[in-house]
Amino acid sequence: MDTQTLNPLTESQIVEAVAAQRGEAVALLSELVAQPSLLGQEQGAQALMAREFAGLGLRVHEFAIDEDKIRDHPGYSPSIVPYDGRHNVVGIHRPAGAVRGRSLILNGHIDVVPVGTEKLWTTPPFAPRIEGDKLYGRGAADMKAGIVAYTQAFRALRRLGYEPAAPVYLQSVVEEECTGNGALACLVEGYSADAAIIPEPGEGVMTAQMGVMWLTIDVWGVPVHAAYAHTGIAAIAFANHLVEALRELETAWNRPAARHACYAGHEHPINFNLGRISGGEWTSSVPTHCRVDLRLGFYPGRSPAEVRAEVEALIRAAHAAHPQHDSVTVEVSYHGFQAEGLVVDLQQPAMQALMQAHHDITGRPCATRASTATTDVRFFHLYGHIPCTCYGPAGERIHGIDEWVSLASLHEVTAVLALFIARWCGVNRRAAPA
Repeated sequence: MDTQTLNPLTESQIVEAVAAQRGEAVALLSELVAQPSLLGQEQGAQALMAREFAGLGLRVHEFAIDEDKIRDHPGYSPSIVPYDGRHNVVGIHRPAGAVRGRSLILNGHIDVVPVGTEKLWTTPPFAPRIEGDKLYGRGAADMKAGIVAYTQAFRALRRLGYEPAAPVYLQSVVEEECTGNGALACLVEGYSADAAIIPEPGEGVMTAQMGVMWLTIDVWGVPVHAAYAHTGIAAIAFANHLVEALRELETAWNRPAARHACYAGHEHPINFNLGRISGGEWTSSVPTHCRVDLRLGFYPGRSPAEVRAEVEALIRAAHAAHPQHDSVTVEVSYHGFQAEGLVVDLQQPAMQALMQAHHDITGRPCATRASTATTDVRFFHLYGHIPCTCYGPAGERIHGIDEWVSLASLHEVTAVLALFIARWCGVNRRAAPA
């Protein structure tokens, strides 16, 4: 079916409709950024999204993640905090008229990462600030602007007097930043479609993404008084010994001969990040215990089980190679991401239609990029067999200080998504004005 023939709207009509909503889009983004939707604190932002979806005339489905339903799924990652009171919010559109087009999921995550040291921010991280084209605030780019883009795209079609001629599901999910279990729960709940788009920040269409694993190493050494430190075994120093061994693996995976083809030209595709370290009990005591939390990237085509086996073998070898290994206990555990990588087939009709919509709105060819991060695309692509990619507004300093998103890019992406919806789903005339 060529659903483009079911779309009577022109690019200029869509651009004008989106332009008329610019103030509304910025206000919604500002309101969302002001919600501190950190892990376990997503409720206020999700209430806002339920309000927005209801205002679009969508049926709103809120549901908590049932860990019993997803624990045995191959895409599951071990959770970090309880799911009580933390809901996914889905806006459900079913056409009043004939179903003539193809269905679509528009997915975005409402959770944001910690702000770091707040005094380093120019202004408070949850106080949205606009300077020129940039809107600053934690989550502005990653990825509340993307949620605003798909919400406003749907709204623009309504205000033009149309609705999608196929089912559309607008998903605002929790916990993308550490497990992805929010998006997985939507899949297990039964949500499926002919295509899915996630407006994560970045330039153009995503062609591939890394696998990501969170790893915890606990080390117990031999504590003694600091006056005799040379007779003990410092758990912090021993943990550092193990981390340095992992750095050698990181270097090996980055060598040109070891690279996945999608990352052949990347500057440094594999990153092992030491994200957190805690240890020691007293300044004048050799530390008994140290815990390090690492995030490991790995190439598409490898399973988490395979990566865990290789990493654990390396840690055992590094442990055994240390001259004092007999007195040191090391344990490895996993919490958070256990995510496979993937490659997107850009020849799929949905990907071609999205890139064409980008070209027709912007006048530019659509850029492509292989991401060294992971996203919720994996659930749709690997387990739901739903063509999916990321395409969202441009921003910078994501997970850093003074995160910002380009408002011009937000409006441009909104227009592209509106045109894509109209072409992919087709449109029917609404029975009543928006």
